[in-house]
Amino acid sequence: MKKQILALFTVLGSLSFCQVAQAANADHVRQLLATKECERCDLSGAGLVMADLSGANLRDANITGANLSRANLSGANLSRANLSASSLFGVNLSGANLQGANLTSSDLRNTYLVNAQLTDTNLTGANLEGATGIPLQIVKPEEFYALGVSAAEKGIQQQAIDYFNQAIALKPEYANAYLARGVVRYQLFDSAGALKDMQIAEKLFASQSNNTGLQTAQAFILELQTPHTRKVSRGKPNFANFVSGVSSLLLNLFAF
Repeated sequence: MKKQILALFTVLGSLSFCQVAQAANADHVRQLLATKECERCDLSGAGLVMADLSGANLRDANITGANLSRANLSGANLSRANLSASSLFGVNLSGANLQGANLTSSDLRNTYLVNAQLTDTNLTGANLEGATGIPLQIVKPEEFYALGVSAAEKGIQQQAIDYFNQAIALKPEYANAYLARGVVRYQLFDSAGALKDMQIAEKLFASQSNNTGLQTAQAFILELQTPHTRKVSRGKPNFANFVSGVSSLLLNLFAF
Protein backbone atom coordinates (compact mmCIF):
# COMPACT_ATOMS: atom_id res chain seq x y z
CA MET A 1 0.00 0.00 0.00
CA LYS A 2 2.81 2.39 0.88
CA LYS A 3 4.39 1.77 -2.51
CA GLN A 4 1.13 2.75 -4.19
CA ILE A 5 0.99 6.03 -2.26
CA LEU A 6 4.61 6.76 -3.23
CA ALA A 7 3.81 5.82 -6.84
CA LEU A 8 1.09 8.44 -6.84
CA PHE A 9 3.51 11.13 -5.76
CA THR A 10 6.07 9.96 -8.25
CA VAL A 11 3.51 10.82 -10.86
CA LEU A 12 2.84 14.04 -8.97
CA GLY A 13 5.30 15.20 -10.32
CA SER A 14 32.74 10.56 11.02
CA LEU A 15 33.73 13.35 8.98
CA SER A 16 36.81 15.42 9.61
CA PHE A 17 36.35 18.73 11.36
CA CYS A 18 38.24 20.90 8.89
CA GLN A 19 40.15 18.99 6.26
CA VAL A 20 41.71 21.58 3.97
CA ALA A 21 41.59 20.91 0.25
CA GLN A 22 44.55 21.78 -1.92
CA ALA A 23 42.74 24.57 -3.73
CA ALA A 24 42.13 26.58 -0.57
CA ASN A 25 44.62 29.03 0.86
CA ALA A 26 45.78 27.21 4.01
CA ASP A 27 46.72 30.44 5.77
CA HIS A 28 43.26 31.83 5.15
CA VAL A 29 41.64 28.68 6.51
CA ARG A 30 43.73 28.89 9.68
CA GLN A 31 42.90 32.57 10.02
CA LEU A 32 39.20 31.84 9.70
CA LEU A 33 39.21 29.07 12.29
CA ALA A 34 41.32 31.07 14.73
CA THR A 35 39.61 34.46 14.46
CA LYS A 36 36.40 34.01 12.44
CA GLU A 37 37.56 37.06 10.47
CA CYS A 38 38.27 36.26 6.85
CA GLU A 39 36.94 39.01 4.63
CA ARG A 40 37.89 38.50 0.96
CA CYS A 41 39.65 35.23 1.83
CA ASP A 42 40.28 32.44 -0.67
CA LEU A 43 38.53 29.38 0.73
CA SER A 44 37.75 27.75 -2.60
CA GLY A 45 37.56 23.99 -2.24
CA ALA A 46 38.16 24.12 1.51
CA GLY A 47 36.87 21.32 3.72
CA LEU A 48 35.11 22.89 6.69
CA VAL A 49 32.70 20.14 7.61
CA MET A 50 30.95 20.74 10.96
CA ALA A 51 33.08 23.84 11.62
CA ASP A 52 31.75 26.36 14.12
CA LEU A 53 31.71 29.59 12.11
CA SER A 54 28.85 31.31 13.89
CA GLY A 55 29.13 35.07 13.52
CA ALA A 56 32.10 34.77 11.18
CA ASN A 57 32.96 37.59 8.80
CA LEU A 58 33.25 36.09 5.32
CA ARG A 59 32.24 39.10 3.33
CA ASP A 60 33.38 38.95 -0.32
CA ALA A 61 35.13 35.63 0.34
CA ASN A 62 35.73 33.08 -2.41
CA ILE A 63 34.16 29.87 -1.09
CA THR A 64 33.47 28.16 -4.40
CA GLY A 65 33.32 24.38 -4.24
CA ALA A 66 33.94 24.30 -0.49
CA ASN A 67 32.48 21.61 1.74
CA LEU A 68 30.69 23.24 4.67
CA SER A 69 28.29 20.39 5.37
CA ARG A 70 26.64 20.68 8.79
CA ALA A 71 28.72 23.72 9.70
CA ASN A 72 27.31 26.40 11.97
CA LEU A 73 27.13 29.69 10.07
CA SER A 74 24.38 31.28 12.13
CA GLY A 75 24.69 35.04 12.11
CA ALA A 76 27.66 34.92 9.74
CA ASN A 77 28.33 37.73 7.28
CA LEU A 78 28.46 36.12 3.84
CA SER A 79 27.42 39.18 1.89
CA ARG A 80 28.69 39.10 -1.70
CA ALA A 81 30.56 35.86 -0.98
CA ASN A 82 30.95 33.39 -3.83
CA LEU A 83 29.54 30.05 -2.66
CA SER A 84 28.81 28.61 -6.08
CA ALA A 85 28.92 24.81 -6.29
CA SER A 86 29.57 24.60 -2.55
CA SER A 87 28.17 21.93 -0.23
CA LEU A 88 26.02 23.49 2.48
CA PHE A 89 24.10 20.36 3.36
CA GLY A 90 22.50 20.67 6.79
CA VAL A 91 24.19 24.02 7.49
CA ASN A 92 22.73 26.38 10.08
CA LEU A 93 22.34 29.70 8.25
CA SER A 94 19.82 31.24 10.63
CA GLY A 95 20.24 34.99 10.73
CA ALA A 96 23.12 34.86 8.25
CA ASN A 97 23.69 37.77 5.88
CA LEU A 98 23.71 36.37 2.34
CA GLN A 99 22.84 39.58 0.55
CA GLY A 100 24.32 39.60 -2.94
CA ALA A 101 25.95 36.20 -2.39
CA ASN A 102 26.43 33.77 -5.26
CA LEU A 103 24.90 30.37 -4.42
CA THR A 104 24.47 29.03 -7.94
CA SER A 105 24.40 25.22 -8.10
CA SER A 106 25.06 24.97 -4.36
CA ASP A 107 23.76 22.15 -2.19
CA LEU A 108 21.38 23.70 0.35
CA ARG A 109 19.52 20.54 1.28
CA ASN A 110 18.26 20.46 4.88
CA THR A 111 19.69 23.89 5.61
CA TYR A 112 18.17 26.13 8.27
CA LEU A 113 17.40 29.52 6.72
CA VAL A 114 15.17 31.16 9.31
CA ASN A 115 15.75 34.94 9.33
CA ALA A 116 18.56 34.67 6.79
CA GLN A 117 18.99 37.78 4.62
CA LEU A 118 18.73 36.74 0.99
CA THR A 119 18.24 40.01 -0.87
CA ASP A 120 19.78 39.82 -4.36
CA THR A 121 21.14 36.34 -3.60
CA ASN A 122 21.72 34.23 -6.70
CA LEU A 123 20.17 30.79 -6.09
CA THR A 124 20.08 29.60 -9.68
CA GLY A 125 20.30 25.80 -9.72
CA ALA A 126 20.61 25.56 -5.93
CA ASN A 127 19.12 22.47 -4.29
CA LEU A 128 16.78 23.59 -1.48
CA GLU A 129 15.20 20.22 -0.82
CA GLY A 130 14.37 19.83 2.87
CA ALA A 131 15.44 23.38 3.73
CA THR A 132 13.61 25.08 6.60
CA GLY A 133 12.57 28.72 6.65
CA ILE A 134 12.83 29.42 2.92
CA PRO A 135 11.62 33.01 2.37
CA LEU A 136 8.61 33.16 0.06
CA GLN A 137 10.14 35.90 -2.07
CA ILE A 138 13.08 33.81 -3.29
CA VAL A 139 11.25 30.70 -4.53
CA LYS A 140 8.53 30.31 -7.15
CA PRO A 141 5.31 28.49 -6.23
CA GLU A 142 6.21 25.75 -8.71
CA GLU A 143 9.48 25.19 -6.86
CA PHE A 144 7.69 24.91 -3.51
CA TYR A 145 5.31 22.46 -5.17
CA ALA A 146 8.20 20.34 -6.47
CA LEU A 147 9.77 20.34 -3.00
CA GLY A 148 6.44 19.21 -1.56
CA VAL A 149 6.14 16.35 -4.02
CA SER A 150 9.70 15.26 -3.25
CA ALA A 151 9.01 15.31 0.50
CA ALA A 152 5.80 13.35 0.02
CA GLU A 153 7.60 10.72 -2.05
CA LYS A 154 9.97 10.24 0.88
CA GLY A 155 7.12 9.93 3.36
CA ILE A 156 7.87 13.26 5.09
CA GLN A 157 4.22 14.30 5.12
CA GLN A 158 4.30 17.34 7.40
CA GLN A 159 7.17 18.87 5.49
CA ALA A 160 5.28 18.21 2.26
CA ILE A 161 2.24 20.02 3.64
CA ASP A 162 4.41 22.97 4.66
CA TYR A 163 5.78 23.26 1.13
CA PHE A 164 2.31 22.99 -0.43
CA ASN A 165 1.11 25.68 2.00
CA GLN A 166 3.87 27.98 0.76
CA ALA A 167 3.05 27.24 -2.88
CA ILE A 168 -0.58 28.12 -2.22
CA ALA A 169 0.36 31.27 -0.30
CA LEU A 170 2.21 32.50 -3.38
CA LYS A 171 -0.37 31.23 -5.87
CA PRO A 172 -3.87 30.88 -4.33
CA GLU A 173 -5.31 29.46 -7.56
CA TYR A 174 -2.73 26.62 -7.66
CA ALA A 175 -5.10 23.68 -8.11
CA ASN A 176 -2.35 21.05 -8.25
CA ALA A 177 -1.04 22.13 -4.85
CA TYR A 178 -4.47 21.79 -3.26
CA LEU A 179 -4.89 18.36 -4.80
CA ALA A 180 -1.44 17.23 -3.68
CA ARG A 181 -1.98 18.57 -0.16
CA GLY A 182 -5.27 16.69 -0.06
CA VAL A 183 -3.47 13.43 -0.84
CA VAL A 184 -1.00 14.01 2.01
CA ARG A 185 -3.81 14.87 4.40
CA TYR A 186 -5.50 11.63 3.40
CA GLN A 187 -2.30 9.79 4.27
CA LEU A 188 -2.38 11.44 7.69
CA PHE A 189 -6.00 10.35 8.25
CA ASP A 190 -7.26 13.92 7.97
CA SER A 191 -10.24 13.03 5.79
CA ALA A 192 -12.02 16.32 6.46
CA GLY A 193 -8.96 18.34 5.45
CA ALA A 194 -8.39 16.14 2.40
CA LEU A 195 -12.01 16.57 1.28
CA LYS A 196 -11.83 20.35 1.68
CA ASP A 197 -8.66 20.51 -0.42
CA MET A 198 -10.16 18.29 -3.10
CA GLN A 199 -13.29 20.42 -3.30
CA ILE A 200 -11.20 23.58 -3.72
CA ALA A 201 -9.11 21.83 -6.37
CA GLU A 202 -12.29 20.71 -8.14
CA LYS A 203 -13.56 24.30 -8.40
CA LEU A 204 -10.21 25.62 -9.54
CA PHE A 205 -9.75 22.93 -12.19
CA ALA A 206 -13.28 23.63 -13.45
CA SER A 207 -12.61 27.38 -13.69
CA GLN A 208 -9.33 26.67 -15.48
CA SER A 209 -10.98 24.25 -17.95
CA ASN A 210 -8.59 21.51 -16.85
CA ASN A 211 -10.68 18.41 -17.47
CA THR A 212 -7.98 15.97 -16.43
CA GLY A 213 -7.50 17.71 -13.11
CA LEU A 214 -11.24 18.07 -12.62
CA GLN A 215 -11.86 14.35 -13.16
CA THR A 216 -9.01 13.46 -10.80
CA ALA A 217 -10.34 15.72 -8.04
CA GLN A 218 -13.84 14.36 -8.51
CA ALA A 219 -12.58 10.77 -8.35
CA PHE A 220 -10.78 11.56 -5.11
CA ILE A 221 -13.88 13.26 -3.68
CA LEU A 222 -15.92 10.17 -4.53
CA GLU A 223 -13.35 7.99 -2.78
CA LEU A 224 -13.46 10.18 0.33
CA GLN A 225 -17.25 10.28 0.44
CA THR A 226 -17.75 6.55 -0.14
CA PRO A 227 -18.14 4.60 3.13
CA HIS A 228 -15.87 1.58 3.45
CA THR A 229 -17.20 -1.52 5.09
CA ARG A 230 -13.80 -3.11 5.52
CA LYS A 231 -11.86 -1.93 8.54
CA VAL A 232 -8.67 -0.16 7.60
CA SER A 233 -5.64 -0.70 9.81
CA ARG A 234 -3.82 2.44 10.93
CA GLY A 235 -0.97 3.27 8.61
CA LYS A 236 -2.56 1.53 5.63
CA PRO A 237 -5.41 3.56 4.11
CA ASN A 238 -7.50 1.67 1.56
CA PHE A 239 -6.06 3.55 -1.38
CA ALA A 240 -5.37 0.76 -3.84
CA ASN A 241 -8.63 0.87 -5.75
CA PHE A 242 -8.53 4.65 -6.02
CA VAL A 243 -4.96 4.76 -7.30
CA SER A 244 -5.60 2.15 -9.94
CA GLY A 245 -8.81 3.87 -10.98
CA VAL A 246 -7.29 7.30 -11.63
CA SER A 247 -3.69 6.44 -12.54
CA SER A 248 -4.32 7.11 -16.21
CA LEU A 249 -5.66 10.55 -15.35
CA LEU A 250 -2.62 11.36 -13.25
CA LEU A 251 -0.12 10.68 -16.01
CA ASN A 252 -0.64 14.06 -17.66
CA LEU A 253 -1.78 16.11 -14.68
CA PHE A 254 1.14 17.01 -12.51
CA ALA A 255 3.35 19.08 -14.75
CA PHE A 256 4.43 22.21 -12.95
